[in-house]
Amino acid sequence: MGFKCGIVGLPNVGKSTLFNALTASKNAEAANFPFCTIDPNIGIVDVVDERLDKLTELSKSKKKIYTNITFVDIAGLVKGASKGEGLGNKFLSHIREVDAIIHLVRCFDSEKITHVNSKINPVEDLETIKTEIILSDIDIIQKKLEKGKKKLLEEKQIKILEEKLNQLNEGKEISINGSDEKKFLSSLGLLSIKPKIIVCNVDEESLANGNAFTKEVQNKYSNEKVVTICADIEDQIMSLDNSERETFMKEIGLNKTGLNQLIKEGYELLNLDTFFTSGPEESRAWTVEKNTLAPKAASVIHTDFEKNFIRAEAVTCEDFIKFGSAEKCKENGKLRIEGKDYIVKDGDVLYFRVNP
Repeated sequence: MGFKCGIVGLPNVGKSTLFNALTASKNAEAANFPFCTIDPNIGIVDVVDERLDKLTELSKSKKKIYTNITFVDIAGLVKGASKGEGLGNKFLSHIREVDAIIHLVRCFDSEKITHVNSKINPVEDLETIKTEIILSDIDIIQKKLEKGKKKLLEEKQIKILEEKLNQLNEGKEISINGSDEKKFLSSLGLLSIKPKIIVCNVDEESLANGNAFTKEVQNKYSNEKVVTICADIEDQIMSLDNSERETFMKEIGLNKTGLNQLIKEGYELLNLDTFFTSGPEESRAWTVEKNTLAPKAASVIHTDFEKNFIRAEAVTCEDFIKFGSAEKCKENGKLRIEGKDYIVKDGDVLYFRVNP
């Protein structure tokens, strides 16, 4: 279990090339014309974790299962998508299904690749995406507040929707007050409340220090997560085997792949942690939200574990690796018995005890 991330942007900004690189596949057609991605391409990528590698080795596990990220390459939108222009309605329905959005913008010049607006202006492109998303959310809320459907809402929900509609009409970000409000708004499929990462797709020369286009984006969106990637270089990296990959990355001065950057930013953006289970049969990584209680964490393994939860036996990954096993951790006083109120921490190795 991981999270689902949609790659969106205007046509010809490099979405399919980036998707192919991130998923080490050639599933997404990359062509020099709008809408070459008609239906979303979906790729599931393992989140490689050295901690799990070590646990698997120490436990002599038969299987090793990483957690994963699902990337979705969503067809390019154009101005007017909220009104059905281009592949608008299809685009907006696909994007509703993801946990987070990668807003990919073109930050390179090339005569070989056309731009849908005939000029390179990443800030303008981002504003186009933002506007279409806001217009779509306004439409959703207005429909919910229509007379016939309004009867199905509680008074409190009507007030929330009227407040959010005013915010959107004023061009403001939707403010969310509390988990109940977040749950209600998320159930409507609103797009503007989804966490986002802005990815600047640059040419090879601009990868190390950026360029005028990336600086514009960083200045305009200083409060957002902004990552710089060269999709073409990422595609080349992922076509190499591991030894060649390391050599190539050193040659071009790249410390971290775009995939690793996006995994890191994605986990921070969505407030996610990883815990582990490890034994002779299997060592496995599991993803939960930060501050998840032990019974809820147990439910990602099996839904019945939450209601049948008794306790969790916990050790830190560092202690497990240091002493070599859960048994050795227990002998050295490093294994803890935790109850229903225990908040799972990133890197915990957990053994859940449940009623049959």
